[in-house]
Amino acid sequence: MQWIQRNVQLSPYSRGFHLITKEVLAAIPEISTFQSGLLNVFIRHTSASISMNENADPTVRADFESFFTRLVPESKKDYLHNYEGLDDMPAHLKAAILGFSIQIPVENGRLNLGTWQGIYLGEHRDSASGRMLCLTLFGV
Repeated sequence: MQWIQRNVQLSPYSRGFHLITKEVLAAIPEISTFQSGLLNVFIRHTSASISMNENADPTVRADFESFFTRLVPESKKDYLHNYEGLDDMPAHLKAAILGFSIQIPVENGRLNLGTWQGIYLGEHRDSASGRMLCLTLFGV
């Protein structure tokens, strides 16, 4: 059994949902040597999220942003925690709903993803610095 763990700094992204599958794979090239295993992708922030969904049609990501903006509206009167602006508490709520990590099977040196699956960064703040991921790859 082999373990590799790496912290990766992503470049800043605008608010919305962004495919980061290529960035994740570029950060852990050793995946090509694994026959079987798991990759855990964990985001080290409370106002951004990690999830997986459609990787081909960008309108899906736009619809995600539109849906979550309606689900968790920004209004100063609705939240006590607004120290960093109107998007502060809504960003925390969206991240809590979507989650902070995913696990993906590894098979024959590749992520064992479905045809249309990709890794999403959910950036829930209007202006955030680059996000930090912790990638943990384990297997044989």
